[in-house]
Amino acid sequence: MKHSYVPLLLSLALALSGGLARAEKADRNKPMNIEADALRYDDLKQTSIFTGKVVLTKGTIVIRGARVEVRQDPEGYQFGVVTAEPGKLAFYRQKREGVDEFIEGEGEVIEYDSKADRVKFIKRAELRRYRGASLNDEVVGSLITYDNGTDVFSVDGGPTSPAAGGRVRAVLAPRGSASAPAAPAQPPAQLRQSTTLDGGKK
Repeated sequence: MKHSYVPLLLSLALALSGGLARAEKADRNKPMNIEADALRYDDLKQTSIFTGKVVLTKGTIVIRGARVEVRQDPEGYQFGVVTAEPGKLAFYRQKREGVDEFIEGEGEVIEYDSKADRVKFIKRAELRRYRGASLNDEVVGSLITYDNGTDVFSVDGGPTSPAAGGRVRAVLAPRGSASAPAAPAQPPAQLRQSTTLDGGKK
């Protein structure tokens, strides 16, 4: 039932948002650069199919897979479908706006929609959030949808997430309150010069 996911969605929205930080906004307007072993381009359909160890970059976005199909609509928005090699997972990574945090995900198939600013991880899906180099949150499911604009994640379990027993699994790091600034160090006590050997008054 759909509403059974509501508490999890709320938890993920709060835990993974980390305040108001969102996906890097400038990425939407950056050019898409792709490296691959081969390319087939269909001008009529405005579709490019890259195969063989494909690496796609777009601003802070990095996508890797065995096959990437990219389509561009008349408005210039790009839509990508990334497929992994058999037995492996396709990879996605993006920096979050204004903080030293990254979202990283994997799936047998990854769908990227620049118009909706949304990414889907399909089959054996995993999503992780890093603060610097430290892993903070991790979610596993059959289908994970990540909305870049709102930082809302939806996760569905199913038979294609066998590592989680067909269920959604999440590990969320606790959110502590901001630590108070450290008190300034006290200056060392000033020693007074003595005029006698025993320190007494003259």
